[in-house]
Amino acid sequence: MNNQQRSFFFNVDWVTVLIYLALCVIGWFNIHAAVYDEDHRSMLDFDTQYGKQFIFIISALVIGTVILLLESRFLSALAPAFYVVTVLLLVVVLVAGHNVGGNQAWIDMGGGFRLQPSEFAKFATCLLLARYLSATNVKVTDPKSFLIAGGIILLPMMLIKLQPDDGSTLVFCSLILVLYREGLSVYFLIVIGLLATLFVSALLVNVWYIIIVLVALAALLLFLFGKNRKFVTGLIIGLVLAIGFVFCVKPLYFHGLKPHQRVRIDEVLGLTKDLRGVGYNQNQSKIAIGSGRVWGKGYLQGTQTKYSFVPEQSTDFIFCTVGEEWGFAGSVVVMGLYLFLLLRIVMIAERQRAPFSRIYGYGVASIIFCHVVINIAMAIGYMPVIGIPLPFISYGGSSLWSFTVLLFILLKLDSNRMGMNYA
Repeated sequence: MNNQQRSFFFNVDWVTVLIYLALCVIGWFNIHAAVYDEDHRSMLDFDTQYGKQFIFIISALVIGTVILLLESRFLSALAPAFYVVTVLLLVVVLVAGHNVGGNQAWIDMGGGFRLQPSEFAKFATCLLLARYLSATNVKVTDPKSFLIAGGIILLPMMLIKLQPDDGSTLVFCSLILVLYREGLSVYFLIVIGLLATLFVSALLVNVWYIIIVLVALAALLLFLFGKNRKFVTGLIIGLVLAIGFVFCVKPLYFHGLKPHQRVRIDEVLGLTKDLRGVGYNQNQSKIAIGSGRVWGKGYLQGTQTKYSFVPEQSTDFIFCTVGEEWGFAGSVVVMGLYLFLLLRIVMIAERQRAPFSRIYGYGVASIIFCHVVINIAMAIGYMPVIGIPLPFISYGGSSLWSFTVLLFILLKLDSNRMGMNYA
């Protein structure tokens, strides 16, 4: 190995590192604004969340540097071990975990520090999924390979669901995009999209109206493509299954979801209006974001933020601090940085020579994309409150460290891409 390859600076994508640093700094300042205390003004006061976040950021940089110093083959070889360890931690947390906000998702490490295994399960799952799918003779289109890949994703999902942490469980569903990139039929995604549309429609509209629309669409498709017998057979089967699904929606909704989950969905869909109860958080968040207007009220000048009208403002609702104090302009900058980061990750994934690195890169993009979309949509009232952090910006050590590991593993794989030919 030559000196260039020995140096962790060799071929590192520093543009991505700079975006990462920018988001971390933005997060630190917004956490300071969200929980600002006149008696603890210094951002380096370690008795406050913003002081602790500074420690988390520094330690995250150390973790990122260590990852860049590792041998790339080490990451692939130990993917099963990482996965097994995180699965065991997810089992431990169900038995001896610390309950926070109704979720038994934390392991108390002492000294006021808690570890959230579900955050680290994300990168471990991406690694094992990449290792499996990059193996010889493994194709997503093969039923056996698809089931094994699905099992790798579903195992941590089910354990996290038992905590119960609906937000983190939903994030794992984004890995379907990785399977699509590796050959899963687009029709699979279309079916998922149609089922989601039918589910929401059945809650908002009379079932018989939906059936009339489905039959009308089927009749139109038969008129256009009726000469193809296979198409006609598939269309009839699909129509029967769709109608059956529509009739099952409300029983599934009322008996498959818990009351607190239903009321949150009802609030978002406009079926109920409880601004002093379940809808309070989102309503206050929207007020905060809207009050920022174009340029914002100014740093530490947000009234919604200053008087703690929005609960969990340093974690789940950190984006409303951005909206209130930085305004529309600041919000666009933050969302632009995320867009740039995601495009950069996809570009990095596509230039990989090793299938393992490419697949892992798409896993990173999928998870970060899901977190950003859900968190911001939740803050502006377009999704139910399910409690997931905004990557690199929300307060929390487990969140920041896990996203750092997730991203810097990709940067390490990319830095050695010219010398990596293994699967």
